[in-house]
Amino acid sequence: MHTLAQLKSGSLKNLTNIKLSEGLTVFPEEIFEHADTLEVLDLSGNELNTLPDTFYVLKKLKILFLSMNQFTVFPAVLKTLAHIDIIGFKANRIKTIPEESIPVNLRWLILTDNCIEALPVSIGACTKLQKVMLAGNCLQTLPDAMAACINIELLRISSNRISRLPDWLVTLPKLAWLAYSSNPCQSAITVNHTLESIPWQQLSIQEQLGEGASGIISKALWQARDTAAPKPVAVKIFKGAVTSDGLPEDEMQACLQAGSHDNLVKVLGIIDGHPFHKPGLVMELIDAGYVNLGGPPSFVTCTRDTFGADTQFTIEQIVRITKGIASAAQQLHARGIMHGDLYAHNILINADAHPLFGDFGAATVYDRKRPGIALLCEGIEVRAFGCLLDDLLQFVPAGSRLKDVLCMLRDTCMDRLIERRPDFKTITAQLEVL
Repeated sequence: MHTLAQLKSGSLKNLTNIKLSEGLTVFPEEIFEHADTLEVLDLSGNELNTLPDTFYVLKKLKILFLSMNQFTVFPAVLKTLAHIDIIGFKANRIKTIPEESIPVNLRWLILTDNCIEALPVSIGACTKLQKVMLAGNCLQTLPDAMAACINIELLRISSNRISRLPDWLVTLPKLAWLAYSSNPCQSAITVNHTLESIPWQQLSIQEQLGEGASGIISKALWQARDTAAPKPVAVKIFKGAVTSDGLPEDEMQACLQAGSHDNLVKVLGIIDGHPFHKPGLVMELIDAGYVNLGGPPSFVTCTRDTFGADTQFTIEQIVRITKGIASAAQQLHARGIMHGDLYAHNILINADAHPLFGDFGAATVYDRKRPGIALLCEGIEVRAFGCLLDDLLQFVPAGSRLKDVLCMLRDTCMDRLIERRPDFKTITAQLEVL
């Protein structure tokens, strides 16, 4: 983190990365002194509402974050940035995006939690877009011109006002991660579950285990009335605010609908009587021997997971991992749930390569009885499964018969035409014979 005083003193030379958060109301012109070298600019957490017309001098800028500011209009000057790769305006007050204002070479656009009523038709020229984050806005539709954005792989449109999913979604050949919950186009779904209601008073919160965009997970002891000793559990308390993926209540709904499966993180009950009336779930405490299968995408990989330099798998491990995930995904889609975030970083494995699939933050509960929607939701997720296979298979040497079989399955799952991809029932059956 830099300071405005440092910039004004002239003590900082040839910066490639500037991060500044001091409640700024005016763009610091001193930033322009680094125009020849600056590649990453993060001015999140200020009070800015405009950018100067001379912003174009930052000709080497690749990444720009202006989240948690006061912008009401997407700055048209950004269209002049030829090398910009990522733009983030999360949690502003943007209502209007002028035509031709979105840079055509952009790969990653973050506009979560604004007031956007319509996207410009000119977004169709942004054919390099891979990741588009639009949850928590006022969109009623997406422009048909976006059908030309054939490189979109991840699309978040939850918590908007979209009454009908556009027909062209099914034609996007690379779309693998979609979330559209809390829109009028999501059919009314009744969630059926048999989970018990767990009084808050029966839970003794211990240390915090982790915190995500939607909530905080803590270790707890659950002293049920009919048990002699308290049971160690994990408790997730939802924050209640919109996330990049959607609303926490949609995540909770999907968790309840998912049911029990050997490869899903087990939900034990719903919290009742939280002192601040926050929703929460009690889940089985995962054994410490489980670790993340992969890391989340980086600025460079954009939509694809990252792995450590020492990562290695045997073909047998990959078979076991993918068998479990395919089986879990089959159950989810049979119950009308699109996970929306089928990634290695949302999968835990132990020393025996037993996988546990979790994190329903991007999940959408859909009507399985609508064939077009069922094809779209499962077909998209099948491509995500193909990407998972693609990621894992890079760590296995060539020459294995099993690898050849899995490569063929990967290619089928990643077919450009969604109707040619297998469903998870077929995938599971194919993996079971290996």
